[in-house]
Amino acid sequence: MSTAFTTRTLNITTGTTETVTDLTADCAAFLNEAAGGRDGLLNVFVPHATAGIAILETGAGSDEDLLAALHDLLPSDNRWRHRHGSPGHGRDHVLPALVPPHATLPVVVGRLELGTWQSVCLVDTNIDNVNRQVRLSFLG
Repeated sequence: MSTAFTTRTLNITTGTTETVTDLTADCAAFLNEAAGGRDGLLNVFVPHATAGIAILETGAGSDEDLLAALHDLLPSDNRWRHRHGSPGHGRDHVLPALVPPHATLPVVVGRLELGTWQSVCLVDTNIDNVNRQVRLSFLG
């Protein structure tokens, strides 16, 4: 395998409540090993039909605001045609249309180039699946 492309899978336990999980430190640790001080791109991908990747501020209420906004846009009720799982689970399958399952971010001199308050986050509204995988891939 070429050192120009490196990939790793993170196993994340999100629990039984809707959550925004900050992955920024995991991304930085991966780049510390994979990038070797090079410029390139980090792709973050969640291979699940009911989760997404968002770039947002965390810790100041924005993560809770995102979950509240998603609840307003995608209520947990019986309107959904996709009906297996817990009540309202169909909304979880619509989530990736609003919060995509991927993000590609610049890496400069081996470091993730985020704005001051930006974090890389896994957004998971599916309370039926507590185990998630996130694939980190560096191309540089």
